Amino acid sequence: MGASMASHLAGAGHPLSVFNRTKAKAARLLENGARWCESPAEVAAASKVVITMLGYPGDVEDVYLGDGGILAAARPGTLLVDMTTSSPALARKVADKAAGYRCEAMDAPVSGGDVGAREARLSIMAGGSAEAFERARPIFSVMGRTIVHQGPAGSGQACKMANQIAIASGMLGVCESMAYARAAGLDPETVLESIGEGAASSWSLSNLAPRMLREDVEPGFYVKHFIKDLGIALESAREFGTDLPGLALAHELYRKLAARGFEDAGTQALFRLYTD
Repeated sequence: MGASMASHLAGAGHPLSVFNRTKAKAARLLENGARWCESPAEVAAASKVVITMLGYPGDVEDVYLGDGGILAAARPGTLLVDMTTSSPALARKVADKAAGYRCEAMDAPVSGGDVGAREARLSIMAGGSAEAFERARPIFSVMGRTIVHQGPAGSGQACKMANQIAIASGMLGVCESMAYARAAGLDPETVLESIGEGAASSWSLSNLAPRMLREDVEPGFYVKHFIKDLGIALESAREFGTDLPGLALAHELYRKLAARGFEDAGTQALFRLYTD
């Protein structure tokens, strides 16, 4: 996703300095004029705006707060935008630390997956000050279509958790709907024709149910990353004293799916628990 998002920025005329753990994945950006850096710190030292798209909260903490990380190298006034799906508490921690370096940090996770990144139609959920958001808005508009400031630092991540919670419980419903249709002797694809546009309609039902029925488990979004997100959401909910049994069940089932060897499959592979 990060490569696609960066390519849109380059296409809009923004000069890029880039780093990735695997340099080959940045090859197209480098061919189109991006400058290669040997570390995130080197990117930060060369940039007015730093954008990160990482895998896990631990990566975010290392890249921003670790020895030789972004904060240690960023110049005062730098805008730091983390677009990883990460922890609201960690986003607040990074923002507090950034203020001590006279930088502003925003959390701006996205929804839309690899297709949304390629087509520049991501939903971007931003947390941080209103001033930082207005500074970032022109950049966000190059990468996304729905751009909303949710509130102070950590609010973007909290909104993304709400997004993932809705998807998680919805995926259970889609899987069970298709499993029931088969058990009832119906043609599930014909069932989709009837329920896909009614009250049961959802993005997952329209886009992922057909892939489930074809036994297509290629990832748009990895099971292992979804498990990470659901774990963050559960931890955050516990902090608020909020009980979310549907989320807990989805987390349990996705962990079971990963244990069966599907951690690198797409989230629609959950249907395999109902059919294998």
